[in-house]
Amino acid sequence: MVELRHPSSSLGSRVASSPMKRDEDTSPLIHDHFSQHVEDHPRHSSRDRERSFWWQTYSFSPFSKDDPRFSQRGSRISLFLLLFVAIAGLISIFSILHRLNSPYLCKKDGIVLHCPRVKEKPSLWENPFSATTSWKPCAERREGGISDLPPENETSGYLFIHAEGGLNQQRIAICNAVAVAKIMNATLILPVLKQDQIWKDQTKFEDIFDVDHFINYLKDDVRIVRDIPEWFTDKSELFTSIRRTVKNIPKYAPAQFYIDNVLPRIKEKKIMSLKPFVDRLGYDNVPPEINRLRCRVNYHALKFLPEIEQMSDLLVSRMRNRTGSPNPYMALHLRFEKGMVGLSFCDFVGTREEKARMAEYRQKEWPRRYKNGTHLWQLALQKRKEGRCPLEPGEVAVILRAMGYPKETQIYVASGQVYGGQNRMAPLRNMFPNLVTKEELASKEELAAFRKHVTSLAALDFLVCLKSDVFVMTHGGNFAKLIIGARRYVGHRQKSIKPDKGLMSKSFGDPYMGWANFVEDVVITHQTRTGLPEETFPNYDLWENPLTPCMCKA
Repeated sequence: MVELRHPSSSLGSRVASSPMKRDEDTSPLIHDHFSQHVEDHPRHSSRDRERSFWWQTYSFSPFSKDDPRFSQRGSRISLFLLLFVAIAGLISIFSILHRLNSPYLCKKDGIVLHCPRVKEKPSLWENPFSATTSWKPCAERREGGISDLPPENETSGYLFIHAEGGLNQQRIAICNAVAVAKIMNATLILPVLKQDQIWKDQTKFEDIFDVDHFINYLKDDVRIVRDIPEWFTDKSELFTSIRRTVKNIPKYAPAQFYIDNVLPRIKEKKIMSLKPFVDRLGYDNVPPEINRLRCRVNYHALKFLPEIEQMSDLLVSRMRNRTGSPNPYMALHLRFEKGMVGLSFCDFVGTREEKARMAEYRQKEWPRRYKNGTHLWQLALQKRKEGRCPLEPGEVAVILRAMGYPKETQIYVASGQVYGGQNRMAPLRNMFPNLVTKEELASKEELAAFRKHVTSLAALDFLVCLKSDVFVMTHGGNFAKLIIGARRYVGHRQKSIKPDKGLMSKSFGDPYMGWANFVEDVVITHQTRTGLPEETFPNYDLWENPLTPCMCKA
């Protein structure tokens, strides 16, 4: 084995370990009494000889070690070094104590005050205040800003998009449409919410969002019109004609793609539609000001209608007063509908009959992925290990109890029809009996006006979850990431818990893990998964974590 040494020790090693025939050689670094020392103790190891060498080398000075002047000078140096270290230590201690005991600037009711530093106790319902003061939102419109938008007839042309999917996917599409219009200096026609093929929902933009606020808030960023221009007579052509549609837009396309490929066609045709338009704009490949504009649309320009906001406030008020006195509440986004379970291709607890019916359902809905079904078992195991399977209601209950939430916790459940019905929900309801949905909080008459549009009911769930004290997601999706992102943006004091499903699957599958060890794993794992802002990395979804483009140092 080769022994590695510091380069400065190589000379000493060579001298100390040299053969005896070289000991007679003279060296300017070796004294006569050192040679005599070697002769008197021939069995000393090389390490002893090295120590002796270094002592002689470093002690080579105008003063001998036996000289009293050497001893006096060494004592003075040692005393000086000791005094210096002691003074430095005292200064550091006093500085730390001063920072801990001194007040810091904080704001209360708009007034800057000196607030004392108080050590915060861990809370089930809030993130530590000290962890929520480093970042602030900064994507809002600047008051008094000067608009540099050209007149409508001087823009590049008109841009028209279909916002597809559910409410939250449509919301993201609207934000991206504003950003793309800004990139190409185009006039944006108010987006059309595509009719849902499953629910046959015919919701329009104005049925959900405040159109006047949307257009007015963005008036200095993008020119927006309510309808297709009158001079364009064949409006149906925008929905059907390939000559008026750009269909080759890749997912997460960069800004330059629109400038090179879409803008020339808009200038030529004067009006073009983009279809499909789901996730057709990237994150790290567009200018920072464009990402900031998307946050401005999402958090400031898109407001639900007043009647939706008022109904959600009523539901929130009822959740906070279910015990007869003010109480916090948790919102749980439980994604365990039949479609989600089938699409996940994960394996879940159930009878043979249930598994057989699910296999038939998957084969019918996704025949290409299902094939003959022989590969699905290994696929299901792999996905569960990677944390890509929805949490079952019973698993959610165990995780929440391990975190310390008591049986009396008030929980608002935002969910579709849970696969397996009441039997599947039984473990969660047994451990947390105070589960409630909007249908249980409000009467049929109160919800009648919102049943005209399925999207309106989804908006109510969205707002009640957004305003909750603790939000818990059980699987990915636009609903959860938009809520977590919004709660981070507005202050991140409220907890947004994102379970580590991969680690939890290992714990659930360990037959030797006791409850105490499981609790410890859950608590430690989720200390950093409570919705605080996180540094982003390339291609990170800004809807879930708007830190880098849309938040500034406080």
